[in-house]
Amino acid sequence: MISVRLSSKNDHRPWSVPGTCSGPGPSGALFLLGAITLLSSCSKPHKPVLAITHVTVIDATGSAPQPDMTLLITDQRIAAIAPSKSISIPRSAQILDATGKFLIPGLADMHLHLTGAGEPGGSREFFIPLLLANGITTVRDMGGDLKSLIPLRKEIEQGKRLGPQIFFSGPYLDGSPPSFQPSIVVTNAVEASEDVHSLIQRGVDFIKVQSILSRDAYFAIANVCRREHITFVGHVPDRVTAAEAADAGQKSIEHLTGVLRACSNDEPRLMREQFFSTPKKETPAQSHARQLAWQRELLRTYSDKKAAALIDKFIRNQTWQVPTLILLKKDAFPTPDSDPSQDVRRKYVPRHFLQGWEKGTQARDKGTTHAEFELRKALLAKSIQFAGKMQAAGVHLMAGTDSAAPYVFPGSSLHDELALLVQAGLTPMQALQAATKNPAEFLGNLQTQGTIEQDKFADLLLLDANPLVDIHNTEKISVVILHGKILDRNGLDGLLAAAEKFAAAN
Repeated sequence: MISVRLSSKNDHRPWSVPGTCSGPGPSGALFLLGAITLLSSCSKPHKPVLAITHVTVIDATGSAPQPDMTLLITDQRIAAIAPSKSISIPRSAQILDATGKFLIPGLADMHLHLTGAGEPGGSREFFIPLLLANGITTVRDMGGDLKSLIPLRKEIEQGKRLGPQIFFSGPYLDGSPPSFQPSIVVTNAVEASEDVHSLIQRGVDFIKVQSILSRDAYFAIANVCRREHITFVGHVPDRVTAAEAADAGQKSIEHLTGVLRACSNDEPRLMREQFFSTPKKETPAQSHARQLAWQRELLRTYSDKKAAALIDKFIRNQTWQVPTLILLKKDAFPTPDSDPSQDVRRKYVPRHFLQGWEKGTQARDKGTTHAEFELRKALLAKSIQFAGKMQAAGVHLMAGTDSAAPYVFPGSSLHDELALLVQAGLTPMQALQAATKNPAEFLGNLQTQGTIEQDKFADLLLLDANPLVDIHNTEKISVVILHGKILDRNGLDGLLAAAEKFAAAN
């Protein structure tokens, strides 16, 4: 049971908060001076203090849980962390009694698409409520409409709307025809320079590359980004190898694009076959059969030696990975085992989105044989296994979902991703860090977020159970604290209800 109350007294323990009105009784000639000083200091308005008491802190640094701790939060930041028995709580503090609860940093989804939810209302009425209700306080938008993203970020930064901290790329840079919209087609070095500079001027945090880029355009983009000191991330284009992308300075690779192909002992042949000119008389069935044969070759030619060499290259180049295993499970390699037709989270998805998902799924799986489903299952298993190999070797991993891809539900799918990372072999602490400490480090913000430490922003989750015992316990959210502001269970349920209402009407 969580209780929030205003404390009625100040308990005089060894630790005290600067600025509280307390001190030894003055005497003699100093009395008047002391009284004037005290009145002067107390007349100044004090910043509100939130005290989270008697909580077990899991700070995501890798340290063991710290039981019976108290945190003081003021001015959006953690002012102090200490054992409950040794900390003094200001008289006016708001107290959150967290006995029996577990405190972790707010979560980061490092791959999603806010404006893929249908603008102008989708990001605000559908996506963001689901993110907050699931404890996500930071996001990396990996391709979206800047006309929506820029004002949305300003609304949140100015306190006009509750929402996660947003980092974004704006439109994709891709070849012709582009894979997705919004995209900017880049075919040569001149266009690369112009387009990267244009995006920088519009305030993007990084550049996102996509799959259809030519080799010349991709390496031109890499050169411009290096010269302009801006990060570029995204897919490994089909005509570029994963090793080349790492050498070119691509800071993160998404969805393991190009990675299994790079683990083949016959990668050049697989690349040639990927761009094999389709015979004029080839039927759709023949084309599909050729694609399946190519995927089987990915597995048949997989080489532990090649995989180890690729992992070493990722480590040397500090190439981060966002495997989005939940996307692979739900959209790239789905099987009847992951049938989403009965998922209760469907009620949060706008009806027109859900209809599109269902139509796409039916078209993709029509006529699928048992053997094809088994191939998908094997490709997913190999991808999950490889994510674990990278973590064990020292490659930096981050958690991301690619929401709102089909049946990758905004917010809650990040918890699914953490469970899949544990399935891959990560410890619960490592999985938790993939959504807390690691993203802050990647973004260059580890001094201010990502772990629970003094002076960092108070983006926190209060859980009913220990996530280090079972990673699924990250779903048992009692309270979200967003830059020091409390969203209790009633508030979180209100966000879910609002998203459900919007979904039913749209």
